Order: sequence, then C-alpha cells, then structure tokens
Amino acid sequence: MSQTLLDAVNAASQRWKDAFNAGDAAGCAAQYEADSVMHARPFGTFEGTEAIQGFWAQLIADGFSDIEYLNTKIEIIDDTSAVLSSDWKMNKAGGVIHKELWVLQEDGSAKLREDEFEAQG
Repeated sequence: MSQTLLDAVNAASQRWKDAFNAGDAAGCAAQYEADSVMHARPFGTFEGTEAIQGFWAQLIADGFSDIEYLNTKIEIIDDTSAVLSSDWKMNKAGGVIHKELWVLQEDGSAKLREDEFEAQG
C-alpha cells in the first residue's frame, strides 16, 4: 500500500505544480479536498477550494510562476495519508512547505487536506 500511496502523492503533487506553472488556478484548486485548509504565511488562512483557488489566481495574476520543489521529503502517516515537506522556489519568491497532508481518495488519487507553507522572500 505504501508504494501506491507514494505514487498517488507524487502524481498529485506533479499535477499541482504543472497547473501552477501553466497559470491554471482551477487546476491547482482541484488538487485539494473540498473542505481543505491552507495556511499560507504571511498571507493568511484559506478554507475550501473556492478560497484556495482565489489565492492561487491572485498569485498567478501577480506574475508568480515557475514553481520548483527542492529537498522534498514524503513521510507516510498511515495507509491512506502522507505528509510532504520541501523547500520551494519560483520566479519571484521562495520558501518552505512545512506540511502538505495528502490523503488517498476513493478513486485512488491523492488530494490535499491540509497545506501549510511559508514565503520567505
């Protein structure tokens, strides 16, 4: 089960990065569960996919792109969930992903239930 979970998390994380780099805020939001919570320091807390999509849409509109994860770690929590942490950089900022809680869905894909990251410049 752990390899299936790892594969699902890696695929979903790649879908999120591809959507962001394509300027697709709806594609970013589609990687979150409907009632997910995103803590984006210093910007605030966003609850639910509509609010999360709005955050990514504004960031994309402000010219942010080219996200890249560095030093990524994935810790399996149980049979259906894993936490991804990573450094990140993009064209106009960088920071740390403290916790992306990915949860396996009934269809075998993974979606974000919690997202906690920090922009550091």
